[in-house]
Amino acid sequence: MTTAQPEQDPAERPAERIAALRPGYQADLAQGTDRFFHPRRAHCPWCDSTALRTRLRTSDLLQHKPGRFTLDRCEDCGHTFQNPQLNFEGLEFYYRDFYDGLGEQRLGRTFAARGTLHRRQARSVLPHSASPKRWLDVGTGHGHFCVAARDLFPDTVFDGVDLSEGVELAEREGRLERGLRGLLPELAPGLAGQYDVVSMLHYLEHTTDPARELTAAHQVLRPGGVLLIEVPDPRSRYARLLGRWWLPWLQPQHLHLAPAANLRRRLEAIGFTVLDEQRGEAHDPVDLLAAVWLFLDHLAPHEDAPWHPGEPPGRLQRASRAAMLLAGAPLLITAALLDRLLAPLAGRTGHSNAYRLLARRTR
Repeated sequence: MTTAQPEQDPAERPAERIAALRPGYQADLAQGTDRFFHPRRAHCPWCDSTALRTRLRTSDLLQHKPGRFTLDRCEDCGHTFQNPQLNFEGLEFYYRDFYDGLGEQRLGRTFAARGTLHRRQARSVLPHSASPKRWLDVGTGHGHFCVAARDLFPDTVFDGVDLSEGVELAEREGRLERGLRGLLPELAPGLAGQYDVVSMLHYLEHTTDPARELTAAHQVLRPGGVLLIEVPDPRSRYARLLGRWWLPWLQPQHLHLAPAANLRRRLEAIGFTVLDEQRGEAHDPVDLLAAVWLFLDHLAPHEDAPWHPGEPPGRLQRASRAAMLLAGAPLLITAALLDRLLAPLAGRTGHSNAYRLLARRTR
């Protein structure tokens, strides 16, 4: 006798979840995407120079939500920034269903599988803070970095800050002691001087005002505490070589990409001493693989999503997408092998896609 299986909750069926979300997305898009942006800036947000040059124009290459995005570069200080920048409505629209909702399981699996990278990031703190009591991970997402870091710092208490509901899930599942939902500059007064280490790993580039975030990190650190920052390097040779297919551009989410010299000067101005700058150690060898995947995904028929108008993709479209991605498999494999082969040279040849700064609060 066969035991009847319980009927799956319709909320868990992707096609039905997408169909349920489609009217809301289409209502948002009926008014166009121009309303999602602030007015275009005439000055660099980092140094106030007017010497701006357009560096990149692109679209959303990951979710394929409608919209066009421009990155400008300041010719005086090298700061690269989204211009015009998304406003609050725009950030809500483009982040929706990326880390939470429809994207939660996919992104959760991706971050959970990056334990080796997370341990490498955490290990960089050891020479400067061998046994911190409390650690705050800013932009923690689902708290997977803290799980990996605990292998190296078993006696450290890890808290996390994030805007998404993933931080609350991380606390419930024990990845964090405290999951604080909100913006660090707003939470900082209540956390002043509580932490021995603050980490900002691929976080600053997502923020509307990186300088304000650095000031907040200074506030929550105790004197002598260590700040760990890792961000994409806009001066990477891969950025020029791959153009719009360079994954760390990550439009429309990445609002600011600052060269290391800019961050160093700002940190020193607000009371930090920079202890170390790492490039090869911060490199994540995925540039060529990601570029090939983004290109193939751009060419192939899109998967169903509630921000696409009309009916879901039919059988022929789904088959065409699968066939195109399968045909591109040799390119993906070759790109992945090249990424691994070239990785040891990235830091020495200027191809590192990220850099890491460690700084101590000295005043």
